[in-house]
Amino acid sequence: MDEEEIRYFVRIRNTDLDGTKAVHIALTGIKGIGRHTSRTIATLAGVDPHAVLGKLDDESIGRIASVVDTYTEQVPEWMVNRPKDVYTGEPRHLLGTDLTMANNDDVNRMRKMRSYRGIRHETGQKVRGQRTKSSGRTGMIVGVSRRKV
Repeated sequence: MDEEEIRYFVRIRNTDLDGTKAVHIALTGIKGIGRHTSRTIATLAGVDPHAVLGKLDDESIGRIASVVDTYTEQVPEWMVNRPKDVYTGEPRHLLGTDLTMANNDDVNRMRKMRSYRGIRHETGQKVRGQRTKSSGRTGMIVGVSRRKV
């Protein structure tokens, strides 16, 4: 690849990543990969995290894609986003639509078992102990209503 030529879209894990950004920033475009995980992936793939993703050769992009696919096996258990899967009990790092589906399954399981968090999810209230007296007021009329003349 020429030095001037740049790929504006790089496809990794069914996601189009911005080729004009640095590797560690562009990888955060995949759902389930944050800044720390993206730097770890770049290091494991042997790629400079600050290099522009679109200027990398096909071999480097292939190494990044393979590290993304085998991330769970290459890092310690505390670095994955699902350290103990509910069904299998094994550590997993979910990405993309798998992460969305697992999140929805977790919420539906909480609703089905009628846990406190599940009920709060159901009714659309705050789940994590935030105050609700003054914030989170949705669906109600706010302000003073005037009497018609």
